[in-house]
Formats: sequence, C-alpha cells, structure tokens
Amino acid sequence: MEQIKPNHLGGANFEARTVKNIIEPAKSIPNKVSVKAALDEMQARAIHSSLVIDQRGELLGTLSTIKMNRNVGGWGHDPKTESVEAHIEKTSAYCFEDETIAEAEQMVLNAEVGEVPVVTREKLLVGTINIEAIAREKRWRKRFEPLRSRA
Repeated sequence: MEQIKPNHLGGANFEARTVKNIIEPAKSIPNKVSVKAALDEMQARAIHSSLVIDQRGELLGTLSTIKMNRNVGGWGHDPKTESVEAHIEKTSAYCFEDETIAEAEQMVLNAEVGEVPVVTREKLLVGTINIEAIAREKRWRKRFEPLRSRA
C-alpha cells in the first residue's frame, strides 16, 4: 500500500487520504439476539436500521425495523424467540478502511445512501463513513489546496 505523504499544512491529498482518516464509530447489533431485543435496542437509539455483526465483529449486513415487524408480526412468529439472523439484509454497500476517500465517495453515491459501513479487508466492522464527512474533507481541500500549490 502506498504511504500518504502529508503536505506542509498537516493534511494529505483528498484522492490519497484513506477512509480510516475520517471514520466515525459504529454501533451494531449481534447476530444471535432475538428480534425483540434488536427492536428494543433500535427503538432506544431512535433508529430504523442497524448494522449486524457476528461474535468476531465481522459485518453480516443490516437489519430494518420495518422488515422485521412485517415479517415476524405478519407471519405470527414470536419476536422473543425469533433470531434476527433470518432478517439480515446481506447486500449492503460497504467500503474498506484502506480505500481512498474519493473511492468511498463514489461508493456512497453509487449506493444512493447517506452512510456506509467501513470494514477491514477481513470484513471486520471498524466504523462508518457518511456523505457529510466526505463533504467536509472536500471543503477542507478546496479551502487549503490553493495554499499548498503556492508552497
């Protein structure tokens, strides 16, 4: 992997800076909990979807409160005993921590979402990156790029 060389202002080129420079912590739900426990946790955090990880911390996908309520309640299953595993959406977009911010931006735009999980190459969850963090990086670059070119 190519090492990123910081400029004299302490930053690095937007195209070369990696996602791990701007990731935010991610909260997740373990894959072995019941639907009720997952729904309670998501309600407490006032969210409608959550990342799901296994016992190693590997990203398995996402859960949706709407999908779980519809499937579990609609099929007459007991949410206290039904595992969330059957309700994990496995086709979620994600990016790797060693990808550039520019690559992550393209991933977010292509997936048409505001935020994507960030994983290691072993697919262990390390955080999230969102379009606002990417926009801040771009604004920083636009503001300080002219200063770097004069140096």
